[in-house]
Amino acid sequence: MSIDDLRKNIDDIDTQIVRLIAERIRIAEKIGEEKRELGKTVVDITREQMVLRHIRDLAQEAQLNADDIERVYHLIMAATRGSQGIFVSFQGETGAYSEEAAYQYFGTAITPVPCNSIEDVFITVGKGETQYGIIPVENSLEGSVSQSYDLLADSDLKVCGETELRVIHCLIASNSATLETIRKVYSHPQALAQCRAFLKRMKFELIPTYDTAGSVKMIKQMESPEVAAIASARAADIYGMKIIIRGIEDNPYNFTRFFILARQDSPATGDDKTSIVFSVTHKPGSLSIFLNVLAEKKINLTKVESRPTRRKPWEYNFYLDFEGHHTDPVVKEALEMLEEKSIFLKLLGSYPKYRRR
Repeated sequence: MSIDDLRKNIDDIDTQIVRLIAERIRIAEKIGEEKRELGKTVVDITREQMVLRHIRDLAQEAQLNADDIERVYHLIMAATRGSQGIFVSFQGETGAYSEEAAYQYFGTAITPVPCNSIEDVFITVGKGETQYGIIPVENSLEGSVSQSYDLLADSDLKVCGETELRVIHCLIASNSATLETIRKVYSHPQALAQCRAFLKRMKFELIPTYDTAGSVKMIKQMESPEVAAIASARAADIYGMKIIIRGIEDNPYNFTRFFILARQDSPATGDDKTSIVFSVTHKPGSLSIFLNVLAEKKINLTKVESRPTRRKPWEYNFYLDFEGHHTDPVVKEALEMLEEKSIFLKLLGSYPKYRRR
């Protein structure tokens, strides 16, 4: 068989592949419509993980690289989500790290919806204006985002997923600016804190703002070589600005963890985490007694965080993340026991563990 014949075979196979992908997307659209009619969330991470496990098995049977085939299917799934009309709200302007995290989690075929505040993210999802929201909850260098945790305690929304984003901060300015001309730097307080050593060395005047990408948008309007912003390389590209220095964060291990919000959490996958908020009596040993329940049930605790209740001075709510799903028999029994040992306990949601690809 000649090379031309072989190439013709490849063209025929490509035609079949594209048509089959189109058919897959059409079926997914119908599934999305039925889910919306039933009031269910469109994205089913549990189902997607089952599909990916099946695809990896098929790849291995065909003696193909399973990682390569899985990457292809992540793109196909992203295209499928786009056809289902998925809207995701995030805090900040276009180009914000939260938007980047949303693309990382859902794929690029979503419709991101910018919000002025984290509270607005909760509101849009609660009203059904978007199916999902994404909020930052923790940074590996600066710790927890307190506002996110406070809002979680008061909201009826559920945590249905998590993701982590490697945060690379850039010093961004107009095309006429140089490092020597810059006098003022604008950005979100967290970003300024994460670049503390560089900023101290440069002796810039620091001006906190509500958003990283919003800072880039702001200095673009100023049209001055004396101002700069700290944000992502993507934000610089979106607003047509110049990156003066890339990677100015103090520590290369700079990750932000995000929660995905919806009106219901995710079904069990066998590799899940659960988040709760609770309070206990203000007596010696109360917290220890509470945590011992998890130890006795051999449930692995992955995070504990305390926040003021905002009702009485020196009284706290505690936020816990632990392994397992709230429908797992052992976890379900533990939650029942924990409820008896607390003043109040609220399930924030169960969701698949984040898995780095």
